[in-house]
Amino acid sequence: MPRVLLIVGGGVAAYKSLELVRLMRKDGMEVRAILTEGGAHFVTPLSLASLTENPVGGDLFDLTAEQEMGHIVQSRWADLIVVAPATADLMAKAANGLANDLGSTTLLATDTPVLMAPAMNVRMWAHPATQRNLTQLKADGVSFVGPDEGEMACGEFGAGRLAEPPVILEAIRARIARDDSLKGVRVLVTAGPTEEPLDPVRFLSNRSSGKQGYAIAAALERCGAEVTLVSGPTALPAPAGVTRVQVGTADEMLAACHSALPVQVAIMTAAVADWRPAEAAPEKLKDKATRTAIELVANPDILAELSEAGPDRPKLVIGFAAETENLVDHARAKLTKKGCDWIVANDVGGTGVMGGDANTVTVLDAGGEDAWPTLSKDEVAERLVERIAVTLG
Repeated sequence: MPRVLLIVGGGVAAYKSLELVRLMRKDGMEVRAILTEGGAHFVTPLSLASLTENPVGGDLFDLTAEQEMGHIVQSRWADLIVVAPATADLMAKAANGLANDLGSTTLLATDTPVLMAPAMNVRMWAHPATQRNLTQLKADGVSFVGPDEGEMACGEFGAGRLAEPPVILEAIRARIARDDSLKGVRVLVTAGPTEEPLDPVRFLSNRSSGKQGYAIAAALERCGAEVTLVSGPTALPAPAGVTRVQVGTADEMLAACHSALPVQVAIMTAAVADWRPAEAAPEKLKDKATRTAIELVANPDILAELSEAGPDRPKLVIGFAAETENLVDHARAKLTKKGCDWIVANDVGGTGVMGGDANTVTVLDAGGEDAWPTLSKDEVAERLVERIAVTLG
């Protein structure tokens, strides 16, 4: 019987936690609950205890429970910890390692998977601090469901509504059902841009954020893979459990990739600069001339090198193709030219892809092509990892 520890945050949406408990119990899950001080303003301990058929935690300094270190015991007992609603305050505490009540202390003391269902005012959700905390929690391995868009209790409209209990239940099922399908599989992932120096202060680069590669690395790790992430310069935190190697140039990225071999799978999402200055100026170039010429030379083709036959060639080499026109034709040509096994092609001709949170991709291999609908980059990562697990079988 799956065991779920539910932490109920303080917000109007806390009343939906009762319906969520009912659905989990009906689905055959054993449920225990921690009710935060804020949550207790909206639902009662008696209601949660009646539905879970277990005592409800609430006081970090409960002499009976904490005599046996209840916050640690609870965190180890569960197969999954669900925070619903996950308020801005609870997210901030978890992202920054704060532990001043039973809920936040339990989150800090656990190595159990965590699923959060955020619920808050639209302005609070959109605030840079909350978005920073969201990014950090995802990097720490926390999964999310929602929030939905709609009318708030405060009368405003936008993103911030708690996902409906049936949707949260599906997310719980999916999280609990995850297995170690790639346990022990060594994987190399590249991500982000490269920076090719023009002089000590300038460089050639591109708009890649690295989000897709980082999402893939995190999804692989959650399936048990041993992941080395070779990353160009990004503002993203390293995913939990992933070994990140930070590089700057294409030459550095190639060297780091060779150092990571042998691996069973290589996924090349990085937007490597095709060219670099033939020679970087030793001093800052002056702006006296209205026009100047800079000689460029080709960078190493990392995808092609890793795809070459040899004892260290990965069993599965996957390239990415960011195109602005003739997506499938150009991707098919790249698949043939590079010698890799799959190409994941995406159209970056519009706005919002490079640096955004969504992607529309087509996966090509020797057998044909598979066009996916527009998904979040996290969902693209999950789907790609599932495909890899099936292929490695």
